[in-house]
Amino acid sequence: MDEDKAARQYREQDENATQQRAAILGLPYLDTRDIDMTLDLIDGVMDVQEMHRQRVVPLRRGDDSTTWQFAVTTQTPQSFLGELRNRYAAAGQNVSFTLISGGGYATLMNRYDPPKVVTYDDIQIAQAGDSETLKQVSETLNSVGSDRIFDYLIGQADKLGASDIHIENQRTGIRIRMRIDGALHAVAELSTDRYRTILGALASRSNLSTAAKEPQSGHMQKEITGPDGTHLLNMRIETVPTLYGQDAVIRLFNYDESMLNLDRLGIAQEERQQIDEVISHPRGMVLMVGPTGSGKSTTLYSMLSALNTSDRKLITLEDPVEYSVSGISQIPVDTTGGQSFADHLRSVLRLDPDVVMVGEIRDSDTARTAIQASITGHLVLSTFHASTTSAAFSRMIDLIGVNPIFSSAIRLVIAQRLVRRLDDATKEAYEPDEATKQWVRGILEDLPAHVEKPDLENFQLWKPVVSEASPFGYKGRLVIMEQLVVDDEIQKYLRGDIQDVHAESIEKTAKANGMVTLQQHGVLAALRGETTLEEINRVL
Repeated sequence: MDEDKAARQYREQDENATQQRAAILGLPYLDTRDIDMTLDLIDGVMDVQEMHRQRVVPLRRGDDSTTWQFAVTTQTPQSFLGELRNRYAAAGQNVSFTLISGGGYATLMNRYDPPKVVTYDDIQIAQAGDSETLKQVSETLNSVGSDRIFDYLIGQADKLGASDIHIENQRTGIRIRMRIDGALHAVAELSTDRYRTILGALASRSNLSTAAKEPQSGHMQKEITGPDGTHLLNMRIETVPTLYGQDAVIRLFNYDESMLNLDRLGIAQEERQQIDEVISHPRGMVLMVGPTGSGKSTTLYSMLSALNTSDRKLITLEDPVEYSVSGISQIPVDTTGGQSFADHLRSVLRLDPDVVMVGEIRDSDTARTAIQASITGHLVLSTFHASTTSAAFSRMIDLIGVNPIFSSAIRLVIAQRLVRRLDDATKEAYEPDEATKQWVRGILEDLPAHVEKPDLENFQLWKPVVSEASPFGYKGRLVIMEQLVVDDEIQKYLRGDIQDVHAESIEKTAKANGMVTLQQHGVLAALRGETTLEEINRVL
């Protein structure tokens, strides 16, 4: 049951009980729900402190100007009612009383005496070794009211563009870190009582237990209101018991269906053409590989959005569903509860889908079922754990063995990473040393002929420059993609025509056929001034 529905039910019970009590006391009853926000306030009749103390609210003056009406509650002292009568009788006036509920009284008093709005400073991300900023943010978080600290933390993470929040138990306190543009940054150190408040709110909203002895997974949503309007934030929750308590990671998905668009991902023209080719003839299998947080899901969903037309049926199997997309049948698969992607995939294929997305291929059963689906007229999209496209081929062959059917099913493998993009307003060019130049030349010496090779004798690189707008010199992230198109030469490995099915030999063949590796894409991006070599090496 959601919080709003529970609040409405409680108010209904409160009003019913008050109406019955009014009949017993012989007082008229007033349901204030219809007039809470329209009632004209009467100033100067009674001071706010007395209204709080005696639980009474002036409602209105009678038409004859000699009668005053007051709203009272079941907790208003009878002695005070007599005192009011005497007070107005001395001036030749009368008073009448109407019974209202406790909820009605609280709402009216919030108008007479609005609660003071406390505005807390925005969280600032500390640089390495910046203990003063860390201390200030810690003090702010420790001062936020218990009823607001969880929402405040989520709101601040969203404002900073964080992809996840890490809440970690340590011996002397709780460490809060946020991942921004792919890098983890320390935010604050909290006292243990703050952690209990955060964990309690987290557990109740995502249906997790605060006393669990096993890892847990949950999900929640929250509407965030900012200067640009309101958006829905999806959150995936992972908790694990540690030596000092449950650590939690909150993964944030700033859900905006319009963002799931291939045009907005910044994919290079050649890679985009290969994706468009797959989408234009939807059949076979496409695999996305890369570590957690590399943007695989966003790319897959963007491909689904491009395929999401009225003449196609799209079904996804996900653990859990990360984005809700209209027009697509999305099925959550609880693999921790014993369900499997393979069983669900066999079931959904009977629904005659055109496109199926499988959250992840983890075992040979799922792999074989997906391959079978992809050769019978379906387009199957999925993720697979591997570092590069060639490693994905090698691992898939290890999983299912040499499989001629697979060779005709798989069409494209994409390995993806996200690297921090330099802030164009502050980045600074520099002349690299000779050792760096030699390293760059070595990476790019075997670039395919169709790729324009930069001047490797005279080139410059860029480094980040910190500013108030870019505390780390970076602004946003850049997609780096390695795409292996399955042609006749690559199919030989899958059919068993070539016995050496190691990742290195597959990559060598793919490069000879025109593939640009992740590392080469990264170095080229650094030479264009979009990122740094340090960032490429950090991610790759």
